[in-house]
Amino acid sequence: MVIGITTLTVSLINLQADKYTNYFIDTAMRVSDIIKRSTNYSMLLNRREDIYNIIKTTGSEPGIEGIRIYNKAGQISYSTDETEVGKSVDMNAEACIACHTDGNSRTVTPKNPQLVRYFERAKGERIIGVITPIKNQRSCYEADCHAHSREQTILGVLDVMIPLHELDANLNEFERLYYTGSLALLVVVTLFTGLFLWRMVNVPVHRLREGTEEVMKGNLDHTIDVQTKDEIGSLTKSFNIMTRKLKLTQEELKQLNQTLEERVQRKSEELRKAQANLIQVEKMVSLGMLAATVAHELNNPLEGILTFAKLIKKRVNDPELNEAQKNEITSELTMIANETTRCGNIVKNLLLFSRQKVGEFKSNDIRLLVEQSIKLIDHHLKMNNIALTVQYDDHLPMVDCDAEQIQQALLALQINAVEAMPSGGTLALALRREGEKNVMIEIRDSGTGIRDEDLPHIFEPFYTTKHEGKGTGLGLAVVYGIIERHNGKISVESKPNSGTTFSLLLPIERM
Repeated sequence: MVIGITTLTVSLINLQADKYTNYFIDTAMRVSDIIKRSTNYSMLLNRREDIYNIIKTTGSEPGIEGIRIYNKAGQISYSTDETEVGKSVDMNAEACIACHTDGNSRTVTPKNPQLVRYFERAKGERIIGVITPIKNQRSCYEADCHAHSREQTILGVLDVMIPLHELDANLNEFERLYYTGSLALLVVVTLFTGLFLWRMVNVPVHRLREGTEEVMKGNLDHTIDVQTKDEIGSLTKSFNIMTRKLKLTQEELKQLNQTLEERVQRKSEELRKAQANLIQVEKMVSLGMLAATVAHELNNPLEGILTFAKLIKKRVNDPELNEAQKNEITSELTMIANETTRCGNIVKNLLLFSRQKVGEFKSNDIRLLVEQSIKLIDHHLKMNNIALTVQYDDHLPMVDCDAEQIQQALLALQINAVEAMPSGGTLALALRREGEKNVMIEIRDSGTGIRDEDLPHIFEPFYTTKHEGKGTGLGLAVVYGIIERHNGKISVESKPNSGTTFSLLLPIERM
């Protein structure tokens, strides 16, 4: 609005100033023409006094600054200001150069705007000067009073000067009125627009903001009073509709949530019952499998014990026992003792495997645990012609573990390694830090290895690759359980006749 009104005001002022200025120029041209016409007859009769009196009288009229006549050479022959008579004007001045170029006069009179000039007095008042050429008409060069050649086109120049103080005053007043009116219009329009925007936009938007804040607080009963039918009013209606729908949705969600909680509780109870039944079934199945496996494992040694016990019973009653028979009976008793020991080991390992309670966890020096397990098996290694190599990383951390169980797992793996090297070999132990949170224990032997078809089953209870009567099949299962209770991982790499490597990954801190 400021730019538009300012541009319009300046354009109107410039337009009006041009209009008034052109009016003054036309007035000056008319005055000059009147003077020329009034003196024409006296000029033909060569009555100079009449000419000067007419010019003097006309020049004394209000609104005329001065009148002067100068010949084609630029010499002033008459002027209302007598001090100028006889002086010459500048032929290169703006008003003269329009008719004179290089000292020669044009035969064609230029257009009126070229004969108009502006200049100022010492006090800064503007004056407009109109140049009117006095042409050499037929009545002039044929008159008897004075002779002018026919070739002379311009006899002289009439210069009329009119002050512009009245025009400037009117323009200043007009400009002041226009600027004042424009400023007043701008203020009125701005106030009206501001009030309109405040009433039609700001107030409704403020209500909408308050409404959204209430909704954010959870007050879905809040509504906004609609007072208009414009876009803001439509937006307000939409807000009220949205609030009502949100409230309905919230109530539906509450009801659904209550129903859902009841259904979840009911389904959870059903799941708990089903899980309990499933656990019970799994327990029964596991118990059946365990009973069958234990019965199978215990049946063989017990059958041998029973057979040899009956034979010994019959033979002991024979009074004629010789020394060889006594030795045979002793051997059979030894067999009974070994088989009984095997049954005890089966039951002992079974108890270890089924034990759920974990021992005391505390910070232990893992290197010391490995060294203690080596001491327990050192004699066994020497007897079986097995070389031992151990490699430790520097600055090993303390490990949170059950020292007794870790030592038991290490001992079981080392015994398995010794049994896998009946003709001697090499047992290599490596202990290092694995990342920031784990340690790695590797037990590598150069024994017979494990077949590919046996690898997936080596950690299953009662699964053994040893010859009949040499193992219970619970050793690796116990080791697996120990590592799992420590939140660790156990892995194995093996190929037939290429040795076996067991890797135990233990966390430094038990989660």
